[in-house]
Amino acid sequence: MSDEKAPLTDAEIQAALARVPGWRRAGHEITRSYAIRYHGGVAMIVHVADVERLIGHHADIDLRWGRVRFGITTHDAGHRLTAADFDLAERIDAIARAHGAEPLDA
Repeated sequence: MSDEKAPLTDAEIQAALARVPGWRRAGHEITRSYAIRYHGGVAMIVHVADVERLIGHHADIDLRWGRVRFGITTHDAGHRLTAADFDLAERIDAIARAHGAEPLDA
């Protein structure tokens, strides 16, 4: 397992969370939701999925009317948080900004 997929300690998770404002820890997952019109949310999800395919890491995604929620954990590390999760969170934030999505977890 590469270092990027090695489980982080609680101290490392707290430091990583400080670098991704708005993301929240929920057990062994980090989550964030955005307000965006439904079809805009679909486009944003496709954009995120393209990036996920390239980096080989993916989020669980929940699309509702006017809202998209992302949940990230590393399945290959026993559903634990790794550096790869926080890298993906930063990428999702950038994609959300590009699509005009408004963070609900500020």
